[in-house]
Amino acid sequence: MSALVLLHGLGANGRVWDAWPQPRFAPDLPGHGSAAALPSYTFGSMAAAVAETLPVRRGVVIVGHSLGGVIALELASGRYGIDVDRVVAVGVKVAWSDDDLGRAAALAQKPIAWFDTREDAAARFLKVSGLQGLADPSDPVVEHGLAEVDGRWRLAMDPGTFGVGAPDMPKLIADCKADLVLARGEHDPMNTDDQLRALHDQVVVYPGLGHNAHVEDADLLSTR
Repeated sequence: MSALVLLHGLGANGRVWDAWPQPRFAPDLPGHGSAAALPSYTFGSMAAAVAETLPVRRGVVIVGHSLGGVIALELASGRYGIDVDRVVAVGVKVAWSDDDLGRAAALAQKPIAWFDTREDAAARFLKVSGLQGLADPSDPVVEHGLAEVDGRWRLAMDPGTFGVGAPDMPKLIADCKADLVLARGEHDPMNTDDQLRALHDQVVVYPGLGHNAHVEDADLLSTR
């Protein structure tokens, strides 16, 4: 029997998969939720940290969203002691401009933002995670994404995670030892059908969905 591993995107945390069926393992990526921060963030260092937390090493199926999809590809390379049978990478941004990278690098250098109220911190979390309109401020994914210290609030996320950079998708796909599907919501602004099909021959497009397709319609994705 396959073991299902679910990897969230940048800014979110493992509770974003709460609506998905059990049994599955949905860890927080490094620098998110309750996961420890790293001295610096690369796709390799993040994959290595995730690999250490996995309770199974063989027969693994990984569904990864956005950043989580890139980490899934890293794990499927065989370099981390995990035998991955299948990867479904959803909503991965595959084309990065210099401006994109510059903005991400600038965000990575910003100090932690503190908020006087949970309400303000929750609003910031929903914006950073892309979950505005998809999750309520009282949702467990929001609660898990916040930290309170001496009556003030911050995101649990380490700002340094923004600096992970752009993935080398052709190399990641070439190194992937698992069956791979690249997937996207029809209305995802982070990528296009043509961009994904130029990289790989197995592409799935989810009609009517956006970047957070795994949240918008968990039932649809969990059957793929």
